[in-house]
Amino acid sequence: MKRVDDFRLRLGSRELVPIVIGGMGVDISTAELALEAARLGGIGHISDAMVNTVADRRFNAKFVKDKLRQYKFNVANPDKSIVRFDLGQLAEATQMHIGRTMEAKRGEGLIFVNCMEKLTMNAPRETLRVRMAAALDAGIDGITLAAGLHLGSFALIEDHPRFRDAKLGIIVSSLRALQLFLRKTARCNRLPDYVIVEGPLAGGHLGFGMDWKDYDLATIFAEIHRHLQAEGLNIPLIPAGGIFTGGDAARLLELGAAAVQVATRFTVSRECGLPEDVKQRYFEATEEQIEVNQISPTGYPMRMLSSSPAIGDGIRPNCEAYGYLLDSSGNCSYITAYNREVAANPGVRKISVRDKTCLCTQMRNFDCWTCGHYAYRLKETSRKLPDGTYQLLSAEHIFRDYQFSSDERIALPE
Repeated sequence: MKRVDDFRLRLGSRELVPIVIGGMGVDISTAELALEAARLGGIGHISDAMVNTVADRRFNAKFVKDKLRQYKFNVANPDKSIVRFDLGQLAEATQMHIGRTMEAKRGEGLIFVNCMEKLTMNAPRETLRVRMAAALDAGIDGITLAAGLHLGSFALIEDHPRFRDAKLGIIVSSLRALQLFLRKTARCNRLPDYVIVEGPLAGGHLGFGMDWKDYDLATIFAEIHRHLQAEGLNIPLIPAGGIFTGGDAARLLELGAAAVQVATRFTVSRECGLPEDVKQRYFEATEEQIEVNQISPTGYPMRMLSSSPAIGDGIRPNCEAYGYLLDSSGNCSYITAYNREVAANPGVRKISVRDKTCLCTQMRNFDCWTCGHYAYRLKETSRKLPDGTYQLLSAEHIFRDYQFSSDERIALPE
């Protein structure tokens, strides 16, 4: 059987190791993780999710504090329609995070940014335009459009001088979604440089309903692959979701995939942004603890550990500081759920909200433990130490294991 290293991903004139590390927010796919992927000849993603918060942490900026100071008068008000982001600061935070990452880049690989359409920020088009344009200004190698259909996203940046220079791709979970995207963006006269086909076993937000078990990555990939061949479209396809071993990856490459996108195994790398005690929760997870629920205010189902502190937590909405999921009218389904529980439980100091979560605050605090379907297998990839914890892995070790392993073998750390 072939190994991943027997294949190469070709993007324009670039030839890369066909391994892409997915963009896990908020700063779970850190700059350090993406830089390792690029150094090793693959592609690493960072995420622009809650980029103001990330810039504050990494560079001692004050973007969140400035926003909270501006809207502090509105904290107790259930109506958040007045709360907006300063677009100049948003651009500055994006350029700071991405620019400094690109300055540190070494090796022959690339660094992309994962850009979620669902981060509407009370001004969907305006904030998305600023985020993408600022990323291009900062020198990002490519932008992956995620968490949405992105039917108008290309048009938002078609006048940018790097619109045809940077690599632009999209994540889809069905042929229909890709067809819609291609139809709507046809007038821009620019095809995506790659398409990530994300199956139902992926981590975090899913492009499926609660019937996700009825779908299969290999089947979706094959359908899209056949369609592109029939249309004469040479767009590299990159399957993602549930690719746990190098053998899994090599089988997809033999079926015509240009590369594979992986993420879950890197959550327990030293370069990952999760706190170390949370990484141990991932190692300890059982299959029964991996659940798909509907607590995300985005409207998408979300896969996570059932032990996540975010589940059932009735924290007060903190939109004045964060507010990344406020729609164009300043609404969020968690705010609705929170206000409902407050009204139903007068005088109760600590309420519980079971059906939704305050995703901004919970992700910011690393309390929403999203994961891929096979997270319960992470313990197979490491060694248990005398104190009962598991040995953290280097990103290079995991990357090389994908690249050079065969069959279902997983290389354990020394």
